[in-house]
Amino acid sequence: MDSYLIQVNGHGDHAPMLDVHLKTNGNSMSLGKVKGRKPRWAVRASEMSKKTFNPVRAIVDSMKVEPNPKKAMISLSLGDPTVFGNLPTNDEVTQAVKEVLDSGRYNGYAPSVGYQSCREAVAAYYNCPEAPLEAQDVILTSGCSQAIELALAVLANPGQNILVPRPGFSLYKTLALSMGIEVKLYNLLPEKAWEIDLKHLESLVDEKTACLIVNNPSNPCGSVFSKSHLQKILAVASRQCVPILADEIYGDMVFADCKYEPIATLSTNVPVLSCGGLAKRWLVPGWRMGWILIHDRRDIFGNEIRDGLLRLSQRILGPCTIVQGALERILHRTPPEFYHNTLSILKSNADLCYAALSAIPGLQPVRPAGAMYLMVEIEMEHFPEFENDVEFTERLISEQSVFCLPATCFEYPNFFRVVITVPEEMILEACSRIQEFCEMHYQGAEGAQDLECDK
Repeated sequence: MDSYLIQVNGHGDHAPMLDVHLKTNGNSMSLGKVKGRKPRWAVRASEMSKKTFNPVRAIVDSMKVEPNPKKAMISLSLGDPTVFGNLPTNDEVTQAVKEVLDSGRYNGYAPSVGYQSCREAVAAYYNCPEAPLEAQDVILTSGCSQAIELALAVLANPGQNILVPRPGFSLYKTLALSMGIEVKLYNLLPEKAWEIDLKHLESLVDEKTACLIVNNPSNPCGSVFSKSHLQKILAVASRQCVPILADEIYGDMVFADCKYEPIATLSTNVPVLSCGGLAKRWLVPGWRMGWILIHDRRDIFGNEIRDGLLRLSQRILGPCTIVQGALERILHRTPPEFYHNTLSILKSNADLCYAALSAIPGLQPVRPAGAMYLMVEIEMEHFPEFENDVEFTERLISEQSVFCLPATCFEYPNFFRVVITVPEEMILEACSRIQEFCEMHYQGAEGAQDLECDK
C-alpha cells in the first residue's frame, strides 16, 4: 500500500520547510529530486482574442490621412448622438438618475439578470397583446451590444453559423468570429430601400444555421421594413426552423411617414430574442443599459435558453444598478414630445442631406426612413482615379476635412455612410464640401475612359 510522509523541518532561525517523501512498495523517494519542467515565461494571447476583429477599427485605423488644415473637421462617421450637444436627453431622464443616486438604495449588487422591479418596468413598457411580456421574459444587460453578445452565445456553438445582413453592423461579425461561429452574409437590396433578398437569405440556411439576425430599423442603412416584408422574413424563418435575433436598438426611431413593427408582434411560431436599450432613443449610449426580450409563445426555446441566458448573465453580474433604478421613470415618464422633437430633427437632417447629395453627379443616396444614417452609392466609374470607397473617403478627408465611413466597413464596397445626428449647419457645410470634392474629381463617360487608357 502506498504511503505519504510529510515532514516539517526547521533549523535555528530559519522558517520550517516541507520535506515531502513518497513511499511506494517499501521504497522511499523524495519528490524534490524528481525532475520537472524548467520554469519559463510563456504568456500568450488567447485564441479568442486573436479571433476578435473589428472591421471598422481595422479600416479606420489604417486610413493614415491628415485633414485639410485650412478647413475645420466635420465628422459624419460616429453613431453617437451626443457628440455635438445638439441632441441632449430629456430632463426627466437625467432627473430620474439623480434621484436614484441621491437615494443610496442602488449602490450594491443586483441579480445578474437585473432587479425584478426593473425587469417588470421594461416588460410593461413593451408588452402588447400581439407579443405579451412578463418580467421573466426580460434580461437586463450592459448595453445593447452585450444583449447581442449574450443572445449569440446562447443560440450558437463554435462551428455553427449565423445569418447576418450585408450591409450590416460590424459587431455581429466581431462577436461571432471570436466565438468560433461562422458568419454567412445575406444581401440587402438598395434599389428596394434595403429590403432583404429573401431568396438569397433562404439559400444560405443549412443544418448548422443557429440563428438569423434581423436589424430593423437598420444601421448602417437607415431603412425600416414594412409589415409585409417582415412577415416574409418570418415565413423563411418558420419554414427553416431558424430562430431570430432581432437587433431593435433603433426601435420606434422612424420618421412620420413610416411605421415601426417589432418583429415579434407578427409571429406566434418563430421564437425571437429582441435586443434593445436606452442608447439611441433616449440619447444616452454611455449609460450602458440594454435588454433582451424573450418572445417564445410556442415554448420552442423552453427552459434551456432561459437558463442559458441566466448563466451567461452571471459572467459580469449585470448592468449598472443606478440606471436600473431609474428605468421605470425613464420608460414611463419621458414626455412624448421629447421623442417627437428628436425624430423631427433627424428627419429634417435626412431630407436636407438626401436632397443635397442627390444633386451631386456621381453620387446616389438611398433615402432613409428612420434610425440615424443614410447610405450613399459612389458611381466609381465616374471617379476612376480612386480604387474603391476607402480611397474615396480618404481623399475626402485630406481635401475637404469631411469624414464619412466607407461602407467596406459594413461589407458593402463603393458606398459610404453618413450620420445625420450632427447640427443642421454642419450637414449643409459637409454636403457643400462633398459637392466641391465630387465636382473636382468627377469624370464623364468619355473622360473616365480616357483615364483608363492612360493607365
